[in-house]
Amino acid sequence: MYAYIKGVVTAIEEESLIVENNGIGYRVTVPASILDGEIGTGDSVKIYTYFSVREDAMQLYGFLSQDDLDMFRKLLGVSGVGPKAGVAILSALGADTLRFAVLSDDAATISKAPGIGKKTAQKIILELKDKVDLMDAFEQKASHTEEKESASGKDSPQSEAVLALTALGYPNAQALKAVRAAKAAGHTDVEDLLKAALRELL
Repeated sequence: MYAYIKGVVTAIEEESLIVENNGIGYRVTVPASILDGEIGTGDSVKIYTYFSVREDAMQLYGFLSQDDLDMFRKLLGVSGVGPKAGVAILSALGADTLRFAVLSDDAATISKAPGIGKKTAQKIILELKDKVDLMDAFEQKASHTEEKESASGKDSPQSEAVLALTALGYPNAQALKAVRAAKAAGHTDVEDLLKAALRELL
């Protein structure tokens, strides 16, 4: 029903944000990481949402990225994992850590999430293993690292090279792969990284 909501955070509650859009306040349940100082009252946000409808309640769940929402949807496909458990897992781990935990059969890491026992963690691994790709996990992790560096104003040579390549029209995943290969070959400054990465792409 709702793909995302853009608006201003008017209140922060124990497990949710109130996001106002066109005079309507939406209560959105979000992972704890969002509530722990990542967002403040008065901030403009774009929240990717999942609308849960049950016999006794209708509730919006929200995430700051489409990737987190996609992982949340995958978790809901696991028998015995509901929206609250899905949010708890992403609160404790995040999408990147969850992906690598699934790929490495690391039930202990998944069971660190509140209310998630070892049996449920093993079931998550069993049911998600075919839905999580190793290369995609690395690409997403690298992409998120680049985004954080850019947001913090500390663009590394690698992130600048990736931005330059995407500006030239190369897909983000291809640009990241080429720049990482250039870095592994010993190139460190932006110009050398770009030249080497372009050789990889051509």
